[in-house]
Amino acid sequence: MARRGLLLLRQFLRDSAAASSSPLPLRALASAESRRSVTYMPRPGDGAPRAVTLIPGDGIGPLVTGAVRQVMEAMHAPVYFETYEVHGAMDTVPSEVIESIRKNKVCLKGGLATPVGGGVSSLNVQLRKELDLYASLVNCFNLPGLPTRHQNVDIVVIRENTEGEYSGLEHEVVPGVVESLKKPFQVMTKFCSERIAKYAFEYAYLNNRKKVTAVHKANIMKLADGLFLESCREVATKYPVIKYDEIIVDNCCMQLVSKPEQFDVMVTPNLYGNLVANTAAGIAGGTGVMPGGNAGQDHAVFEQGASAGNVGNQKIVELKKANPVALLLSSAMMLRHLQFPSFADRLETAVKRVILEGKYRTKDLGGVSTTQEVVDAVIAALD
Repeated sequence: MARRGLLLLRQFLRDSAAASSSPLPLRALASAESRRSVTYMPRPGDGAPRAVTLIPGDGIGPLVTGAVRQVMEAMHAPVYFETYEVHGAMDTVPSEVIESIRKNKVCLKGGLATPVGGGVSSLNVQLRKELDLYASLVNCFNLPGLPTRHQNVDIVVIRENTEGEYSGLEHEVVPGVVESLKKPFQVMTKFCSERIAKYAFEYAYLNNRKKVTAVHKANIMKLADGLFLESCREVATKYPVIKYDEIIVDNCCMQLVSKPEQFDVMVTPNLYGNLVANTAAGIAGGTGVMPGGNAGQDHAVFEQGASAGNVGNQKIVELKKANPVALLLSSAMMLRHLQFPSFADRLETAVKRVILEGKYRTKDLGGVSTTQEVVDAVIAALD
């Protein structure tokens, strides 16, 4: 036994000597590899504060945009806001607001009320047209700690933003007779269908998504939706690593509420996308937690992703209990767009931590917290 112990000791000493002669022992190398991370390498000047046009909007808008401002200040994020008062009852978006967005290229906005009837056009639609924000993106996903009927939901709905029913083309022919360019008289072009398809596939490719699903009603709208499908099919051939399929919009709605986890990226014409995005948002946890934005070639406007109830009722405004989570997550998207990834990660992680802990939630998420209490919790959770 003594001899065996002596042999083991000699072997140990030889191994130790061999390891110490190596410039980096294998165990230490493995440890170093586990600690190593890939850094964001900025270009000179990337850290300069960026101007962002801010539109607080109507209803809960000032509450939730105020929440974003507080969190940005707490993080010392390199952004500052140029604030403009715009309200849904206005006839048009003021020209100075458009010019500010053109100059800054990025805007964060609260909800704008769209009057029902009365001949007042939607300022949201005006903004999209004026800035050619042709792609609307809503990310609907399960947040850990937030109970929902379905799990493993992570759907991105990308919708064409400038054509179709939301073109707003309608007029009164004679008193009591209105001609409206909506189905079956919708406007759809090859150019816009192709560019939204390209945007959807490019998004999937750059974000490691596996599948793009085109939503349509080409069985009835054979020319208009047929043109949309033709564009999607052509673009799909240029992205062979991404699976492509198609689904009729009514079947899509049924599949969403029964098995939403089957969907990944969805690309849609204008009206379908609005309905699909709000349905997906309701499945994944509600409109109060879904981020989104609108993008064009040169400009981007970030806002709460799903539109249903995004202005809020007056009681929520008076009690100051609006849910700021959706706009906080949208502002994280904005920070990534501005190439401030570490600030985006910090903000998103803090929001998810607050949701997971469950102590501070607004009424729509089953809690009783005020907007300010949620904001304070997010700030406290910042790394």
